[in-house]
Amino acid sequence: MSKLVGVGVGPGDPELVTVKGVRALQEADVVVVPVMAAADGKDGGEPGRAEATVLHYVDREKVVRVVFALNERSDRGRREAAWDAAGEAVAELLRAHGSVAFATIGDPNVYSTFTYLAQTITELVPGTEIVTVPGITAMQDLAARSGAVLTEGTEPLTLVPVTAGATVLKDALEGPGTVVAYKFGRQAGEVAAALRATGRIDDAVWGSALGLDEEFIRPAAELDGGALPYLSTLIAPARREGGRGGKL
Repeated sequence: MSKLVGVGVGPGDPELVTVKGVRALQEADVVVVPVMAAADGKDGGEPGRAEATVLHYVDREKVVRVVFALNERSDRGRREAAWDAAGEAVAELLRAHGSVAFATIGDPNVYSTFTYLAQTITELVPGTEIVTVPGITAMQDLAARSGAVLTEGTEPLTLVPVTAGATVLKDALEGPGTVVAYKFGRQAGEVAAALRATGRIDDAVWGSALGLDEEFIRPAAELDGGALPYLSTLIAPARREGGRGGKL
């Protein structure tokens, strides 16, 4: 029976890959890493964050780059064609090797390319065993590096991809608990405006390239509306009153 393993390799710092994740990568016959398509739909050649992390643990000869439409949102037909091609490429690897690991940044069950791939493989290679290995997420890493506390007591935690629009983020900020925003770099101005409008900007923090040489972590109050890296993460902690244990 063929086996496809989605392995979360964390937000970029190779030291944040779990022991189980490293073992899954090393035991697989092939490790697939997603590559962003160039304008012509082919491999643009740039190494992705998942690939850079994987290469700390497995030999390059074992790694296969597969183009995914990671940045295609407007043309559904083109996106679907790219997904079909990527799915078929991975299906061929499964038929040839039996055991394939797919490395994804963060966690394979949180806004991950892997979920779409798994659906496709279930159709192309019936009977394939699909399993996932959890990974550390960007919000966990940013919380650790910035000192922001994600949750206390009975507080809820809301995770919003800003690709859904800044209005969705503002609605979340108007509610209780901590709000985390992913992929907000291209809408940094709208995000800053939403934070100010809801009175949540003073304690908020954002970061990008966590654990890498180009790591950047700053208070959200310093956002000036300029474009930021696409994979930027924001944490707006819950309003906390009543001292220690006030939310228990």
